[in-house]
Amino acid sequence: MTVVSPGDLVAEVLAGRATGISRMMSYAEGHGDAARAAMAEVHRHAGRAHVVGITGVPGSGKSTLVQALARTLRASGRTVGIVAVDPSSPFSGGAILGDRVRMNSLAGDPGVFIRSMATRGALGGLARASHDVIDILDAAGFQMVLVETVGVGQDEVDIVQAAHTVVVVSAPGLGDDIQAIKAGVLEIADVHVVSKCDRPDAAKTVVDLKGMLSLGAGRTDSSWPVPVLPTSAQNRDGIADLVACIDDHRHHLDESGEIAVRRRRILEMRILKAAEDIVHERLVKQQGERLSALLDRAVEREIDPYAAAADLLDGLADS
Repeated sequence: MTVVSPGDLVAEVLAGRATGISRMMSYAEGHGDAARAAMAEVHRHAGRAHVVGITGVPGSGKSTLVQALARTLRASGRTVGIVAVDPSSPFSGGAILGDRVRMNSLAGDPGVFIRSMATRGALGGLARASHDVIDILDAAGFQMVLVETVGVGQDEVDIVQAAHTVVVVSAPGLGDDIQAIKAGVLEIADVHVVSKCDRPDAAKTVVDLKGMLSLGAGRTDSSWPVPVLPTSAQNRDGIADLVACIDDHRHHLDESGEIAVRRRRILEMRILKAAEDIVHERLVKQQGERLSALLDRAVEREIDPYAAAADLLDGLADS
């Protein structure tokens, strides 16, 4: 098999070639330090795509909605990248649900690229390499990048630090009046979607959500009035309205200047996360014996965990 250099992979990405995009994503996920120079070049060419996060509890219909959104966006002539984050298998570390399989109806469209990613233990609903994958799709020229989070219920808030527009999906009849309230994601939405609106109990969920928002339960840091949109992805009802609403939100971000604020916030989070990863790698690599000694002292209650951590970091700074 021909070995492709990182520089060649970057060139393939910038040319929008699917094989190069896929290889670059795998390279970024699996090669750590070796991939950073290539990803730095990719990052320089990113920054044009509109990143839309799709989140909500399991069973709310996120994957079906993403498929319907992608089809509608493609009908308008736009290219679409999809990052579908799945739970990890405890055995292989791979994605369990396989959104690439669930979205196979889009697979033959050259204007759509789908990447399934496993969380690999990361909290917050996103895989650690999700941001790199978003950059790759962005640099490859995809105009819209849809990020579907893992949907584990309580850990979905990281999407607000990865996307320009956050869509929270709720569905009627899942045992709670509004699952978004229980999941703690009500306040992160730029757009609320009530899926499966062909069901008779959907109207109540729409009314309840609007009532909660009118009482100030949603975003309080924006001049954007958060809408509640009923949709049925199966029947294609409300999907065009959702696309129009996402476009309106992007226009609002541009006109208000908030897009610059969100991009800065996303980069701040990425820098801090990268620093945490670098420190963790160095601690594991360099401080094994020191950590073991501190653990022994902590077990004997000679030192508390916070003091042990400070000692460990001091040792890292001195090394």
